[in-house]
Amino acid sequence: MAPLHTHRSIPGIVGDLLNHFTVLVRTEGELVRTEMSEKMTRMIGALVLALTGAVLIIPALVILMEAIVSGITTTGLPFYWAAFAIGGFFFIIGLILALVGVGQFKAKSLVPNKTIHQLQEDAAVAKRQVRRNHDYQRAA
Repeated sequence: MAPLHTHRSIPGIVGDLLNHFTVLVRTEGELVRTEMSEKMTRMIGALVLALTGAVLIIPALVILMEAIVSGITTTGLPFYWAAFAIGGFFFIIGLILALVGVGQFKAKSLVPNKTIHQLQEDAAVAKRQVRRNHDYQRAA
């Protein structure tokens, strides 16, 4: 298909370029806001579930630890040593779990990957378009 030869003025081309660029920036801004909102909603939901689970688990663990301490004291070990051993064991496990959980809240999970990918695609399309228009003008 032969290209159409249209004679457009430089100000008209620049005006169209600015208009398209403005629309592109506005659209990409909306995409960033939407993606960040989705990620924050997901993070808040996960945090609420984790906190609710922790609130329910804490009393259950206390009761289980008391039962374990009572069971150990029947073997003849003094109460304070049994409580110290069980308390220390659960403290270490809790500390490990807390550190792993904090490690999950990394900033990279909040990066708007879809938007970054879309911006890279837009830049590649714009580069191809400029190159194609430049090659067309050299050939004419």
